[in-house]
Amino acid sequence: MEHLIKVDKGVSLFVKDLGEGTPIVFLHGWPINHEMYEYQSNLFPQMGFRFVAIDFRGYGKSSAPLTGYDYNTMADDVRKVIDRLKLKNIILAGFSMGGAIAIRYMAKHNGHRVRKLALFGACAPSFIQSPNNLKGHTNAEIKKIHYDLLHNRPLYIESLIKEFFYEKYDHSFKDWFRYLCLTSSSYATISSLMALRDERLGEDLKTIKVPTAIFHGIHDLICPYEFAEQMHKEIGNSRIITFEKSGHGLFFDEMDKFNNELLDFIR
Repeated sequence: MEHLIKVDKGVSLFVKDLGEGTPIVFLHGWPINHEMYEYQSNLFPQMGFRFVAIDFRGYGKSSAPLTGYDYNTMADDVRKVIDRLKLKNIILAGFSMGGAIAIRYMAKHNGHRVRKLALFGACAPSFIQSPNNLKGHTNAEIKKIHYDLLHNRPLYIESLIKEFFYEKYDHSFKDWFRYLCLTSSSYATISSLMALRDERLGEDLKTIKVPTAIFHGIHDLICPYEFAEQMHKEIGNSRIITFEKSGHGLFFDEMDKFNNELLDFIR
């Protein structure tokens, strides 16, 4: 089943909704869309779970307005989807930027209807360097990415693919992943980059009370493994699940382990 759910004036979000049972709400990363979870959509409905995957505004099949790419607005969008579909006892699962938005959702909406939280290579506590986050990215690096997106977005995506995964994949896989990136709105991609630069989640992490699993690749070049250690320190009821053979794209680098660990966590 597919939904288009209105979340704002002139803005509707695309939602893939498959199966029955406990709902797992999947939030995608930057700059891709819900189709990154293709290999989970094939499995989880067959295992007795309801697979719900949202395209954020500006991504995939959702509307692409000029505004609304801050974490607060996107967390509000998630709340509206959850309420519209009347989802309860949710497993909220977010990858990279989607993990950051899941964290903001938990803080801003007091964990509304969420039973457990799963964070995959999440961009938290902040994407940018700070006194408490020395492994984050520098402002100079963000400026370079911004410039590249404005002047040659396809070339930047090529460089991103090289950093995203630990394993070296064939041209067919790279074509698929490139497609996911390039179908995103260019101004959504740029605006979300600015949100990644500006948003801070240190205080948000402290508000999370539900059981939380932090999935993180040891070779992650985009959100270094130290991010996982910082999240674990701030989220009281949390544990780290380490992926020894993964970069940022742990959902594909170690697909079987990823799926099995997620199944174990949500059962």
